[in-house]
Amino acid sequence: MATFLYKLGRFAFRRRRFVALIWVALLAVAGVGAATASPPANDSFSIPGTEAQKAFDLLEKRFPGGNADGATARVVFRAPQGEKMTDPANKAVVTKTVADLKASSPQVASVADPYRARAVSKNGSTAYILTSYKVNAMELEDTAKDGLKEAGEKAQKSDLTVAIGGDALQEMPETGSTEVIGIVISAIVLAITFGSLVAAGLPLLTALIGVGIGISGITALATTLGLSTTTSTLAMMIGLAVGIDYALFIVSRYRAELAEGREREEAAGRAVGTAGSAVVFAGLTVVIALVGLAVVNIPMLSKMGFAAAGTVVIAVLIAISLIPALLGFAGKRVYGRKARKRMAEAASAAAEGTQAEEKPNMGTRWARFVLRRPVAVLLLGVLGLGAAAVPALSLELGLPDDGSQPVSSQKRQAYDMISDGFGPGFNGPLMVVADTKGSDDPKAAVNKVTKSIAGIDGVAAVTPATFNKPGDTAMLTVVPKYKPSSVDTEKVVADIRDEAGSFKSDTGAEVLVTGQTAMNIDISQKLNDALMPYLALVVGLAFLLLMIVFRSILVPLKAALGFLLSVVAALGAVVAVFQWGWAADLFGVEETGPIMSMMPIFMIGVVFGLAMDYEVFLVTRMREAYIHGERPGQAVVTGFRHGARVVTAAAVIMISVFAGFIGSSEAMVKMIGFGLATAVLFDAFVVRMAIVPAVLGLLGKSAWWLPRWLDKALPNVDVEGEGLREQLATDTPAGQGKNAKNAKDADKDPELSRV
Repeated sequence: MATFLYKLGRFAFRRRRFVALIWVALLAVAGVGAATASPPANDSFSIPGTEAQKAFDLLEKRFPGGNADGATARVVFRAPQGEKMTDPANKAVVTKTVADLKASSPQVASVADPYRARAVSKNGSTAYILTSYKVNAMELEDTAKDGLKEAGEKAQKSDLTVAIGGDALQEMPETGSTEVIGIVISAIVLAITFGSLVAAGLPLLTALIGVGIGISGITALATTLGLSTTTSTLAMMIGLAVGIDYALFIVSRYRAELAEGREREEAAGRAVGTAGSAVVFAGLTVVIALVGLAVVNIPMLSKMGFAAAGTVVIAVLIAISLIPALLGFAGKRVYGRKARKRMAEAASAAAEGTQAEEKPNMGTRWARFVLRRPVAVLLLGVLGLGAAAVPALSLELGLPDDGSQPVSSQKRQAYDMISDGFGPGFNGPLMVVADTKGSDDPKAAVNKVTKSIAGIDGVAAVTPATFNKPGDTAMLTVVPKYKPSSVDTEKVVADIRDEAGSFKSDTGAEVLVTGQTAMNIDISQKLNDALMPYLALVVGLAFLLLMIVFRSILVPLKAALGFLLSVVAALGAVVAVFQWGWAADLFGVEETGPIMSMMPIFMIGVVFGLAMDYEVFLVTRMREAYIHGERPGQAVVTGFRHGARVVTAAAVIMISVFAGFIGSSEAMVKMIGFGLATAVLFDAFVVRMAIVPAVLGLLGKSAWWLPRWLDKALPNVDVEGEGLREQLATDTPAGQGKNAKNAKDADKDPELSRV
């Protein structure tokens, strides 16, 4: 591996114009493909194998054109103090709004007049118009949304309080500004790390090229592969993160090779051969984590994982080919003025036969501190993360509803008005489907089902059943007493489903529960059930991969356990803030509640990839030093001397990028940003920077132990470049020839000859 990448790095450096042209051409082709491709399909969300999905499929079959999964909107009205919604003037406003909504868009399926649909509260203070659409929220056209907004704005000109809720106005969260902030912070951190604007710009440039090719490729192939509009969301986040990290690692190693006095082409080859090997294997761990999302068996999530994995592969290929090519163009500008001055002093000292004193950097001092007190650091790190993880024991999973929206939003106002006027359960009614094909008397069977459901504890109301034309399927609405995201509502759904068996035996009718609330409950359960298999798959495969890389059993085991500790601690922090409400005001959390059901798996997939990046880059440098004869403790110090600054910069960049999402008004986006930023903080600075050197210091040589039979069975990928060094040492004539060619190239460019 190292030898192949060494040759690739030298080739890319020598043929830099050719390599750069290839990547620019790929970006152009992908861009043209994206521009000329058909618009990507909107999301058709499905969760195979769940009762809610089975009921939706049955409704589509038995109620053709019934838009069971269509978008809905609720225009909620509240009368002024002392008035009622049944007053003539207020009733006229509502009736006019009903007419406006019916004419607002061809996508409108039905508009329910509240005075006929019993949608006026008992005290007469509140009423709502339920508007149903022929398509789901993602397929709703802008004209339909604009028509809904205009109807609401006209009604707001009256004395009534008006708010619009439901999923019809659902939009993808705006994240463009946070991405820009993340890129700006990344540029600042890189400039501080390298002390050179050129060196800082290379990782950003290549990361943007990689993301551009990846996202454009996804858009171009969207129709062919059946990708949706949201498929590229995860790809953009992960692609930007790993693209910067991988380029950062290789540029840093290139500068280190130059500092040791190697020619530029040789330095590029060695940087790609060593740091590039770490990048390849770090990329493989990320790909494993993303592709592993398929085990959840939610098609949209699987597609997002595969698309993001493709973007990571592009980031790896760019790092090992385009980066050395661009380093060839950068010349001496890859170093800042201070660094060039230090190199000149080192070269002068070498010419005089002396060696310039190398001052220990922060990484060296920290590693020595940890090695002097490994037990104390280890206990402090483990106990600290363990304490942070305690709230995770109370983790409650669910999907947020409009009650978690900011108080200032219309959705939240509509939610609160319905809760106050009708009861919280009206915000998330359940849809019960009765398949009466096996019943002798369908109507009698449905009446019995309706009566039984009405008697279940926690059910507030059951509407009369609606039959399809053949009369073999009925649909009724069940209103719980509790809000949609509550545990009590989950119990109501479970109780109805528990009664389904007796309904089948007593009446011959098969009863299924669906609707948005039931769908959310099923999604949460499916994600919860898939969590352990996904974790076992990802951590297991990565353990095998890291065992091949490090030629050790204990080092990969430590890496996996450390990752689990940091993720659980981050989940504990999320629970403390978003479920318990600790420091909620500080992070702008207006409403506490269950943690988003996708959060644990999403965190595992994203953070695992980044954590293994830091592990592979930091520990491979230690392994490299150990293989070359350094004592175990000294190897840890060497790894930190060369890698701590870079890993710190990479972690700070990722924390800044993710923390930018905490400022979002969307509760879901805010939670994701906080969770990912916290997880990277814990993993990079507590696990990788403290627990890892402490464990390695305690283990000593045992850390690198591997049974002989296993050592022979595992393929030798030579990540640390030992085989490469032996080959270069025995290939002196060729090496001299290449070095002579490098010197000749440098003579042609006076600026480069001084580097």
